Amino acid sequence: MNYRNFKGTAIAEVGLGTWQLGSADWGNIDEAEAFGILKAYTDAGGNFIDTADVYGMGVSETVIGKFLKTVSTDVFVATKLGRRHDSGNGWPQNFSYDAMKRQAEDSLKHLDIPQLFLEQLHCIPTEEMRSGKVFDHLRKLQRESLIKHFGASVETSEEALLCLEQEGLASLQIIFNLFRQHVADEVFEKAKEKDVALIIRVPLASGLLSGRFNADTHFKQNDHRNYNANGEKFNAGETFSGIDFKEGVKLAEKMKKMLPDDRMAAWAIRWILDHPEVTTVIPGASKVSQVNSNVSASALPPLPQNIHQQLRELYNNEVYGKIRGHF
Repeated sequence: MNYRNFKGTAIAEVGLGTWQLGSADWGNIDEAEAFGILKAYTDAGGNFIDTADVYGMGVSETVIGKFLKTVSTDVFVATKLGRRHDSGNGWPQNFSYDAMKRQAEDSLKHLDIPQLFLEQLHCIPTEEMRSGKVFDHLRKLQRESLIKHFGASVETSEEALLCLEQEGLASLQIIFNLFRQHVADEVFEKAKEKDVALIIRVPLASGLLSGRFNADTHFKQNDHRNYNANGEKFNAGETFSGIDFKEGVKLAEKMKKMLPDDRMAAWAIRWILDHPEVTTVIPGASKVSQVNSNVSASALPPLPQNIHQQLRELYNNEVYGKIRGHF
């Protein structure tokens, strides 16, 4: 595993996303399976785990908290707040200081740690980011030592650029993959200028860029790739990066033929890591084999420039115009 700098901390360039471990939107994963996934990741040298309070309404955070008790090495956990809609929560009340403090404290309880390494806004409304008050609240939480760093997970380049104007922002989490290449043109240089870490989510477009699906693939009822395939429940961009599933299968097959071999998931992550502005990529996993495939990208050589050019040409000509949702 190779490491990159996050505000003075060396974190794994391939992190672990844990939406799956909430057993709410990707099918069910029991605690033993979750521990196996987490152990495979840390055994491979991984030390950066991303979660959120709404992944199973605390389930993902709680499992991670239990797992942390079993490892002796440093593991840096990033979580997120702002999307809870349980009793007493929702929009816009989630964005007061008191509400944000309660949400951060709940995450601390679930994880059973004294301080959050990174607290992130979780794709909150653009107007809330624009007002700036939520960032004032995060700075206060930082002064109170509940959180070490703060950042924002965003849906669009517009939101990313808004956040980059905020003093003290440590990180931006954004969708960037072979089906969302233009983000590099719009955001990366500015983030580098501001010394803001880039955390890349949905790197495999919900599995489409693994190369293992075909047009007849079906997903479980409680899998967002079933119930949100067209943005029925939340932003379509969070599922298959906003690309129609059957169209995405065909496009992925074209991309696969351009890569050095059939390890498409690993090469798709390597393609992201070839961008030096990227700090870490956080693919999720529902199986140990997926963890092993994902972390293997760190050991792959950079893709040749001619392959980068071919993939960008395909994106410009056949992918960009088919993206749905907010981007």
